[in-house]
Amino acid sequence: MNLRHVTLHQLRIFGAVAQHGSFARAAEAMHLSPPTLSLQVKQLAGTVGQPLFEQLGKKIYLTAAGQTLAEACQDLDQRLERLSQDLDALHGVERGSLRVAILTTVKYTVPKLLGSFCVAHPGIEVAMQVGNRENLLQRLAANQDDLYIMGQPPEHMDVVCEPFADNPLVLVAPPGHPLAGQANLPPQRLAHEPFVVREAGSGTRLTAERFFAQHGLQPPTRLEVSSHEAIKQTVAGGLGLAVVSASTVVAELALGELVQLDVRGFPLLRHWYVVTPRGKRLSPAAQAFKAWLFDHRPPAAPPVRPVAARPARRRAARPAGPTGG
Repeated sequence: MNLRHVTLHQLRIFGAVAQHGSFARAAEAMHLSPPTLSLQVKQLAGTVGQPLFEQLGKKIYLTAAGQTLAEACQDLDQRLERLSQDLDALHGVERGSLRVAILTTVKYTVPKLLGSFCVAHPGIEVAMQVGNRENLLQRLAANQDDLYIMGQPPEHMDVVCEPFADNPLVLVAPPGHPLAGQANLPPQRLAHEPFVVREAGSGTRLTAERFFAQHGLQPPTRLEVSSHEAIKQTVAGGLGLAVVSASTVVAELALGELVQLDVRGFPLLRHWYVVTPRGKRLSPAAQAFKAWLFDHRPPAAPPVRPVAARPARRRAARPAGPTGG
C-alpha cells in the first residue's frame, strides 16, 4: 500500500464524513457537491485498498480500516494545529487565531471583554460560538475550541475549570405579583408557584432545582423555554416566576418590567468558569485572552437586593426599519 498519493484534502473530506456520519452533511460542511465528495472518498478508499464505510439501511458506519484512518485524521489535525500554534508563537501574541465557545447567558458579559481584547490585538483572528450547555459540552468533547466559558463545570469530563467572575442567580416575578415587595420570604412560599424554566441540563435550572430540593420543594413547571430572552418575556407576561442570572435582567428590573423577590437563600451564588480540556496546549492567542479575562473581569458582585414593586415603564417605540434574520 502506497499512501504517498493520499492528499491532505482527501483526508479532511474523509474526516468530515466520519465526524458527521453522513455524506450529505459532510459535503455541506466542506462546501462541496455530494458527487465531488463521494469521488474523493472513493479515490481514497482505492489508495487504502480497503472499504472505509459500510451502509446499513440509510446509515453509514466506519469499517475497521475506516476507524483506523479516522483516528489518524484526528491525530493529523491536532499535529497541524500544534504546528500552526508553534509558528504563531514565533511572531508573539500579535498573530494567530482564537476560538471561544460561550454559554448564551455569558453573552451579556464576555463579548465586551472579547471586543476590547480584539482592539488591543488586531492581528488575532477570532471566532466565537454561542450555545446552550449541551452545545458547549458537545464542542468540548470534540475539542473544537480553545476556551469554553460556562456556569456549571462538567463533572464527567477531564477538564480544568477556573472561576473568573461572579454569576448570582435571582428570583424574578411579573409586576404586581402577590409576593412582590414582601421581605424575607421563606422558600416554602414558592411551593405552589408556577415556574418558567430553561431546558433540561441548563446550569441555571440545575442550580435552582438543587436549591428547591434542599428545602423539600418541587414547584410546578408551567413552561420550558430555550433562552433567557424568552424567559424574561413570559415572566413579564404573567406566566410564572423564574430563576435567572442577575446579569440578564438588569434593564428589566430597572424599567420595572420585572420585579425581584426577596426569598431567603437568594441570590444563589455561582461563578463563570473558563474551561479547557486537561492537558490542552493553548496557543499564545488563547493564553493572552485567558489572561485578559482575569485581568479585566467584572468586580465581585455586591449583594443583589430586591426593591419594592413599581409600575412597569413602557419602552420607547423603536422606529420602523427593515426586517432581518
